[in-house]
Amino acid sequence: MIATDSGAEGTRFDAAGITGVIATVSVFAVAQGLSYPLLSFILQRQGVSPAMIGLSAAMTPIGFIVSSPPIPWLANRFGAGRVALTCSVLSAIVLALIGWTQDVYLWFPLRFLVGVVTNPLYVLSEIWVIALAPPARRGRVMGIYSTIISAGFAAGPLCLLAVGTEGWPPFLVGIGAFLFCGALLAVVVRRLPRINEAGDNVSVLGFMPLAWLLLSAVVVAAGFEQAVLALLPVYGIHHGIPEAGMSALLSVMIAGNIAMQVPLGLLAEKLTVRLVRFICLLMTILGCLLLPILIETPLIYPCLFVWGAVSYGIYTMSIIELGERFSGSALVAGNAAFSLMWGVGGIVVPPITGSVMDVMGAPGLPVALGGICALLAVATVFRRRVT
Repeated sequence: MIATDSGAEGTRFDAAGITGVIATVSVFAVAQGLSYPLLSFILQRQGVSPAMIGLSAAMTPIGFIVSSPPIPWLANRFGAGRVALTCSVLSAIVLALIGWTQDVYLWFPLRFLVGVVTNPLYVLSEIWVIALAPPARRGRVMGIYSTIISAGFAAGPLCLLAVGTEGWPPFLVGIGAFLFCGALLAVVVRRLPRINEAGDNVSVLGFMPLAWLLLSAVVVAAGFEQAVLALLPVYGIHHGIPEAGMSALLSVMIAGNIAMQVPLGLLAEKLTVRLVRFICLLMTILGCLLLPILIETPLIYPCLFVWGAVSYGIYTMSIIELGERFSGSALVAGNAAFSLMWGVGGIVVPPITGSVMDVMGAPGLPVALGGICALLAVATVFRRRVT
């Protein structure tokens, strides 16, 4: 089971504990957000092909997928706090090895290890936030959590503007961030919920039939985000929008993601989390329909702002529902399953979308993404009718 130090999950609002965990994971997000563009820039300077750069980047989500199933066992066997602290140190070590080697082929196993050692830290932090958030405030707490995570990832590339992308300085920033993450965690770890051995342990694979719709929503949210970040610039160039203009549009979309998760969480508290997730899904589909109509007009800016908010809102609502429906070992397994399916979505959906664009041209982007979201909407309605 998961137990707070008061002996009852969610009976009091531990602001210090929640703040500590969110601060910890925000520093982790900055380090992760810095590493992705940094390594791509370095490989590009070395003359590595775009295909090889993409394969190299894919190693980290593969590491997420591989490392997700053992997380519940590791947390029960060694303690969640000890596992998270160890992972923060190992993350710094692996990033140091990447900076030391500077070799595209050695980076393949090392970037895989980045995914393996950072994933438990992310999963366990999310479990702690869910367990500490009182049910009546879970929507706003998880909204704040999603907002800060997104802001952390967005801040990572900004660090490169200050320290550059050459030599050790950017790597030292990332290494320092991972170590600082561990230091923050060490300060608050005694306040955090314990994950104890229980007789009803649920594995990651055993959890999947219990919440297949939630996991499908995670795949859609992850795949949508990764496909848009990778392929929206291609779509914009087709419509004559310059690179600077597309960068601005992506920034507006990310801003919507960051700004609107707390309002969506509050809305989930007023309505129901399932209803708000379905609204987010329908509005995401609407955005796919409006994209070709508005892409060459000024209205594309508010459209993408809302699109970014509601598309990521699908994930935020899913993680809130996970906390509402599950506890104990099922919650641990569920969070690990979420991480696994996020990796699956990030690997599977962008190539599918790109293939549709190969056949249809640029219009294939909204068609593919809208179709994937429509399938989830149909599954949502079907599940409601049969339950």
